[in-house]
Amino acid sequence: MSIVVPIAIVSGLGLVFGVGLSIASKVFEVKVDERIGKVREMLPGANCGGCGYSGCDGLAEAIVMEGVSPDRCPVGGAATAKAIAEFMGVDAGDVIAKEARVMCNGTCENAENKYEYFGIEDCHAANALASGSSACSYGCLGLGSCKKVCPFDAIVIENGVAKVISERCTGCAKCVAECPKKIIHLVPTTSGFTVFCSNKDKGAQARKVCKVACIACRRCEKACNYGAITVNDNLAVIDPEKCVNCGECAAVCPQKTISDARVRQTVGV
Repeated sequence: MSIVVPIAIVSGLGLVFGVGLSIASKVFEVKVDERIGKVREMLPGANCGGCGYSGCDGLAEAIVMEGVSPDRCPVGGAATAKAIAEFMGVDAGDVIAKEARVMCNGTCENAENKYEYFGIEDCHAANALASGSSACSYGCLGLGSCKKVCPFDAIVIENGVAKVISERCTGCAKCVAECPKKIIHLVPTTSGFTVFCSNKDKGAQARKVCKVACIACRRCEKACNYGAITVNDNLAVIDPEKCVNCGECAAVCPQKTISDARVRQTVGV
């Protein structure tokens, strides 16, 4: 009897606590919207953070609970946005596919060097040392920090300059955020001719440090019949919404700074 009584007491307490926990779980249950799981299944699962959220789980919850636009996933693109919009009963709008481009062509042959760098293979570390080894303070550092953060193996380093492989890029923008020089931009994938330069120095100085730097001569601006090119801060800029990819700007550029990214940013080119 001395053993039975304690066992009965413990069993009774266990039963009471069990019932209490069961009731508490029902009372304090947090309802989860079933649509979150459905939307999560539609997302590609890259968890790249290009949408601005911690990952696909975070985006799915934001779409369902906060009404965030279904076109926020750069990896899924238009197809994913359309599927989610139909499921949620909202308008996806026009999704413009974008890709990253490194606005620099300061290769080892084109750009002058101030010194030879032997430090850590990291763009931030090199940039902290007199803005890097390149004589062009705006140029690509070429140490691959952007390549390291790319989850899609879409960036290669060729001849001292980072290059984005168009067919692999999803436009997640991780490289854009990583670049200490801020010379990687997201542009529509349909945009062809691009000014591969970020130098804002005056023409003579720009040409002194890089053979293919923009010298703000304005020939491209004058040649464009669509008003798609303007020169701001000594640098030509193409408006992708106005550009029709006619190539007149590239034809007249004396520095060969402008080229067709659709040819340049492919595997093996």
